[in-house]
Parts: sequence; structure tokens; C-alpha cells
Amino acid sequence: MTGNSDRRIRAADEAGIAAAAKLLRAGKLVALPTETVYGLAARADRDAAVTAIYRAKGRPDFNPLIVHVPDVIAAERLAVFDERAWRLADALWPGPLTMVLPLRDDAGLAPAVTAGLPTVALRVPAHPVMLAVLKETALPLAAPSANRSGAVSPSLAMHVAQSLGDRVDLILDGGACERGIESTIVALRPGGGWQVLRPGPIGVNGLADILGTRPETGGGRGIEAPGQLASHYAPGKPVRLEAEQAEPDEYLIGFGAIAGDINLSAEGDLAEAAARLYAALHEAAASDRPRIAVVRLPEDGIGAAIADRLRRAAA
Repeated sequence: MTGNSDRRIRAADEAGIAAAAKLLRAGKLVALPTETVYGLAARADRDAAVTAIYRAKGRPDFNPLIVHVPDVIAAERLAVFDERAWRLADALWPGPLTMVLPLRDDAGLAPAVTAGLPTVALRVPAHPVMLAVLKETALPLAAPSANRSGAVSPSLAMHVAQSLGDRVDLILDGGACERGIESTIVALRPGGGWQVLRPGPIGVNGLADILGTRPETGGGRGIEAPGQLASHYAPGKPVRLEAEQAEPDEYLIGFGAIAGDINLSAEGDLAEAAARLYAALHEAAASDRPRIAVVRLPEDGIGAAIADRLRRAAA
């Protein structure tokens, strides 16, 4: 049992995986757990299925989607891999890394997946349920976070149900997401350069160690990947950052010695804080206080990704 009475939520067992695969092959929407957050999946090779994702999320059509595949061989059928891409895939897939690579002419993806760009964002997830569904369907699956566009991402199955309601046909309950924060997105540029488009669990230094060079800085290329909008991950209430204590009308998200109304990690563990971040924002949004305050967190390592999400939530 999933422990949730919502009829759309189903246990991620063998029968649930088979049911999810059947719906996906038919062009329906299924929310699936990954190690980062829950994704709203649809087959990436059908215009109607991809359009249903945009419609369910209320997502801007200029914002491309991440395509999930079961392994690097499936990824190579969709994008042009160079030596750098193979190196990253060998070291970090399956895992919370998305690569933006040149789209193959014969990829067969729906144009809406890439938002008309000549590149595609690809990931091999490290979650047994998502991988099982990918193998069962034998399809590439577009799967942005399973929430309304711009809202807080879901790290639990019930978050999906609360955000999307009956816009999703099935939610597979795989428990709490281990990482709790979206994948790092890296774009590999022609000529050897590369750039982090969205911070995540894999830091710049780890990528630089594998690639042997430092990233490009600056922007100016427009929206190339999910999570680049200035306002994103919003809980629907004003958010104040780097708070030392809460005002009377604020729900305080704490860290370390500052307990708050909810604590991301009493031990000051940034990995635990990342895993609990979206659940805490959901709790704060559901509270009876009209504003949210968040204490200051260190920005080293995965703290940089947490800070990125919080700044966008407060924008």
C-alpha cells in the first residue's frame, strides 16, 4: 500500500510499473520517482503526448524538456556524443547529471521537446522505478518535474497529487526522492567549452575534474534548459532569505542551530538539506502564515544548488 488514499497514487511494484508503461505507450501522463524529484513523464516521440505535459504544467513552450533514457546507448541514438560527453556519461550516469548536446537529425523526437532548439537535454536517471519503466516502454520519456510550472518541485508522491490534481493519469509512489533537488545541467559547447546551465547535486569542481577544463562564464544564450527562468520553484507566498529569526507572520525554515518551524538539517548537513528542501517549502506553503523566511545556508558544494533554488523561489 502507498499509505495515501488518492486513487491516482499507486505502489511502484511490478503491477504498477506495468500499468505505467501501458499508459505511457498510449500517450498518457504518468508521474514517476527519480533520485532527484518526481517527473511528469510522457513519450518524447509524440507531439500530442509532449503537448499534454505543457498543458498539465502550464509550462511556457519556450522551455525545453529533459529526455530520460535507460542507458548511454539509447542516449547516443538521440544526440551527437563527443569524447567529453562519453567521459561524463561513463563517470556520472546513471545519476543526477543532464547533458545538453547536439540533436541528431534522425532522433525522432517531437519538436516541442527541444522547444525548437538544435540541442537536446538528456539524462540517465539512477532510480530503479524510473529505469524499470524506461526499459518496459522501450521509449525515451520527456519528464520535467511533476508540478505546476514555476511552483515548488515534488519530492513525494502526494506533492504531485496536490499540485497537478487530475491532470496526471497515474502517480507511481517510490517514496521520498533521495537527492530532493533537480539534476545538474551542463551544456557541452562546440570547440571544447562547457557551461553549467543549472546547479545541482554534481558540482562545478567535479565536472571540471572529469573534463580537465574550467567552465565558461556568463549567459546571453536565452533559455536552453529547464530551471533557467528567473522566477521558479515558487511556493505561492513571499520568501525572505538569510533570515536570523522569523517575524510574527513568517514560517521559518531553519538549518543547523536555528531550529525554525521546520529544520532542513539539525546537524548542518547540506546533502540532507537538499533532500528536504522542497518538502519544507511545501510545508511552509501549507501553513497558516502568509510569508516564509529561510535562514542562511552555506553555499559550498551542493549548497550552491540550494541557494540557486531559494533565490528563484524568492524572485
